[in-house]
Amino acid sequence: MESDLRSIGELARDSGLSISALRFYDGAGVLAPARVDPRTGYRWYAPGQLADARLLARLRRVGLPLADIRAVLGAAPGSGAAQRLVDGHLRRLEDGLADARRELSSIRRLIDQRENPMTTTPVEYRFTVPARELAEALDAVRFAVGGDPELPVLSGVLFDLDGGLLRLVATDRYRIALAEVTVESSRSEESVESVASAAPAASTVVPVALADAVRALLGSAEGAVELALGAGEVRVTVGGHRVEGAALDHDYPDYRPLVRLEPVHRIDLPAAELRAALVSAATSSLPSGPHGAACEVALLTVDGEGRFAVAAPDAEADGAAGALRVAVNRDFLLEALPVDAPGQMVLELGGPITPLAVRPADRPGTFSVLMPVRLPA
Repeated sequence: MESDLRSIGELARDSGLSISALRFYDGAGVLAPARVDPRTGYRWYAPGQLADARLLARLRRVGLPLADIRAVLGAAPGSGAAQRLVDGHLRRLEDGLADARRELSSIRRLIDQRENPMTTTPVEYRFTVPARELAEALDAVRFAVGGDPELPVLSGVLFDLDGGLLRLVATDRYRIALAEVTVESSRSEESVESVASAAPAASTVVPVALADAVRALLGSAEGAVELALGAGEVRVTVGGHRVEGAALDHDYPDYRPLVRLEPVHRIDLPAAELRAALVSAATSSLPSGPHGAACEVALLTVDGEGRFAVAAPDAEADGAAGALRVAVNRDFLLEALPVDAPGQMVLELGGPITPLAVRPADRPGTFSVLMPVRLPA
């Protein structure tokens, strides 16, 4: 009965949503009225929908995407799905705030240099990291360094000091590799924490030739290695030997949004098994490589029961609910796998057109992200 229902105006007043917003959310399939008058089209809402409308208003205020709002309101009670969606949004907001703080810190320094060009002293950051970790990190990202002469900034490895971590990043636009190294201590009077707080200024693009020279210097060294970044220079010292050179004078693209993935499937399998499956699988040659060059494409599949396989791109699709097919440049994925690695890998798949990631199970901060290949219709 209409006496038990709220009119759209009453629901708007009691929930904080406008009448136009309620109409929009009805049309978007987010919050449909309990009854619509067939003659006037007037919307009426059940008493229990007030709680949903109030929840919707708050989700809207924190900027939750429409699809996620729909999923929160439609989540089964007790499933935890709604909480996971809200937690994921909070992480994105926190990441965005951290990014904004880093950028604003750099902006302040640039303003200071612009307004006081004669008195601003270039800052150099000196710190130590484990030699083995740095060597492994260089090995993990080297394959993704770009070679396009029109994009010289990508022809190096980004050394990004951030908190108590040094991140190494390389990309050629088609894939991106990232590895983390633990910062042990500072060689100056500053503590690790004080160095970390100034981390954005320590972001330096190391030319690939210099990065290769650093890797050769490290060899199989143990112990600590000292790095000095800043003032356009890079110095690496280990065991009394030093490699130094000029950094690339370019601003590296912001990589952080590219490596924040929300996979639907996480497949844990031995690295050797994944490599063997890729090598033995049938492929198709498609013009999806750099500059439209042909590349060998393999198909990663997850069936309706969560079973993973590598198949030919023309393999018949599994029509089961939840089945997933992701085409990928096979050689790119092989290069992302550690050579002769005995450990487990985690393959993260989100969808046929969303980036996929592969990372060692024991080193989640070291991983590669690849763009999938669009298969012809």
